[in-house]
Amino acid sequence: MATLLRIDSSASGENSKSRQLANEFVEKWLAKNPDGKVVARDVAANPLPHFTSETLGALFTSEESRTAEQKAIVAIGDELITELESADVVIVSAPMYNFGIPSTLKSYFDYIARAGRTFKYTETGPVGLVNKDAYIFAASGSFSAGEAFNHQVPHIQTFLGFIGLNVKETFIAGGQAMGAPGEEAFNEAKAQIAVAV
Repeated sequence: MATLLRIDSSASGENSKSRQLANEFVEKWLAKNPDGKVVARDVAANPLPHFTSETLGALFTSEESRTAEQKAIVAIGDELITELESADVVIVSAPMYNFGIPSTLKSYFDYIARAGRTFKYTETGPVGLVNKDAYIFAASGSFSAGEAFNHQVPHIQTFLGFIGLNVKETFIAGGQAMGAPGEEAFNEAKAQIAVAV
């Protein structure tokens, strides 16, 4: 049975355009994988703690020396990484907030980036260890793909590639606060999803 892990990060809930694009993909994926399982993690509705000195301290303390509090901190990342490792396909939906990704999604990335689990250091540089396909669903109010102010999509693509995820396609609906151009971009992204799954 195939498992799809979806990570949603928009604070707009079901009104989110990036989430609506992800819904389109999931619906079509389930049609092709009727026995498939979808695991949903909404980091906007259930935000993770941001990294602090305590977080780093727990990660860099040997397992046998960790306090109960440190073990609880490390367990957060352990759960997320195990969830990621158990999936066959990963999808990420994200809005653009102030030129980049939501801080809740950044926190998720911080927790799943762990040397020895999701990537490793080598003599020629870091190598990702999560060998799975991934898809990105992005929306923004004013900007489109490729514009200089867009630090949203490149960030997601770079991070997913860093941990070894193979980004098959990125679906972008820019200009969602601009009326007709945004509607056209959204419909175009939906059409692309229809033939991609």
